[in-house]
Amino acid sequence: MIEKLRVIFTIPELRRKILLTLFLLAVFRIGSQIPLPVIDHQAVNDFASGTAGGFGELLAKVSVFSGSNLSQVTIFGLGIMPYISASIILQLLGTVYKPLEELRKEGEAGRKKLNEYTRYLTVVLCLIQSAGFLWFFVMNDPSGTGAQNLTAGGFENLATGQLTWGWQFISILIMTTGSVFLMWLGEQIDEYGIGNGISLLIMAGIVAVMPGALFKLLKDFRFELTGTNGVGIEKLLLLAALFIGVVVGVVLITLAQRRIPTQSAKHVRGRRVYGGTRQYMPIRINQAGVMPIIFASSLLMIPPFLLNWVAGSFAGSWFGNMVANASQVFQNPTSLIYNMLYIAMIFFFCYFWTAIMFNPVEISQNFKDSGTFIPGYRPGRRTADYLESVIERITYVGAGFLAVVAVVPTVISSWMNVDYTVASFYGGTGLLIAVSVAFDLVQKIDSHLVMRNYTGLLE
Repeated sequence: MIEKLRVIFTIPELRRKILLTLFLLAVFRIGSQIPLPVIDHQAVNDFASGTAGGFGELLAKVSVFSGSNLSQVTIFGLGIMPYISASIILQLLGTVYKPLEELRKEGEAGRKKLNEYTRYLTVVLCLIQSAGFLWFFVMNDPSGTGAQNLTAGGFENLATGQLTWGWQFISILIMTTGSVFLMWLGEQIDEYGIGNGISLLIMAGIVAVMPGALFKLLKDFRFELTGTNGVGIEKLLLLAALFIGVVVGVVLITLAQRRIPTQSAKHVRGRRVYGGTRQYMPIRINQAGVMPIIFASSLLMIPPFLLNWVAGSFAGSWFGNMVANASQVFQNPTSLIYNMLYIAMIFFFCYFWTAIMFNPVEISQNFKDSGTFIPGYRPGRRTADYLESVIERITYVGAGFLAVVAVVPTVISSWMNVDYTVASFYGGTGLLIAVSVAFDLVQKIDSHLVMRNYTGLLE
């Protein structure tokens, strides 16, 4: 392996791409530590960690796929979440809105136009999300003054203690510019670096949390058998074994495929016979990727805000108390009701996203036009029905896998009595993204090595 790493850095083009990617990721991590000028960083951390009902754990879940830490109001506080949201919205609209669907079929020109629309929508979402972000951490101050999380820099109105309109506008503009800059950073990695830029930014945010979580675990470690109290030798060994087992399971399911055999028709041209080859069409078991977990986590963030607002409007009444108790279910990721809803939504979005991305009718028509068929099934309707039955069965397996991985951190956190930040590395979106991005990066490095007649990293 050391020899392979040495070979990687002896190729000038590959070395330049890797060093540029590392430099841009370093810029991202440095910017993620720079707070807004109006924000008291320590006060915001205390406010986020002290939010009732484990709401900080929900923020940690959504932070994973945004490539940032939502409990810290920095210039990159929104991460690339607005860009991801804009991409998902346009992908969904492309299935129901005819002009966008036609753009998707126009090849490179259509792709460039869709990217342009994605950037415009990203800016709009940045403005909306940064305003809500600022309101939650500053204006929604429990003390009622709105100044608890502000620095003593003269940013608040002396009469009301609230953040002035000018500084609100500047803060929103800074966070919007930060997210747009991250979008540009990801595109530069795509063009001049190596790997998928957006995915690497998310992975960098995930990996950056690991040293702190490991330090927190070792800080509570005692070199003795502790049982359920504290972190002892037996619990540390069990956590290590669980981590290896979960990673192996994620790798196997991520790479797992259902291979459907296909046969191309023979074509006679003069004295030559073309086609007639037997191949296969690979269908991934986890066809939807991490999108179902992202959708489910995002939607489960909405009820607490709505229920808290309703409870505040009817404070003191029996209805207000009932709504307040209901909101606690959504603010506690370890509750049974929350996890049952989480699993149900993951299954729903697995089938929903797969239905959008995988069209059996269109695939069967492409087979028919190219003279390809599945042995034992007639081209057209029979082929489409067969592909649909296959995708339904494997989607159920993929959804079950995603559901298990999504609830593993909650189970480990409550069962083994360890911090949720530590348990989050045993499953969920973070582990899926890290494994997927790592494989994609290795494959792209392999392609550079094989192209120059070197042995790949996986060989």
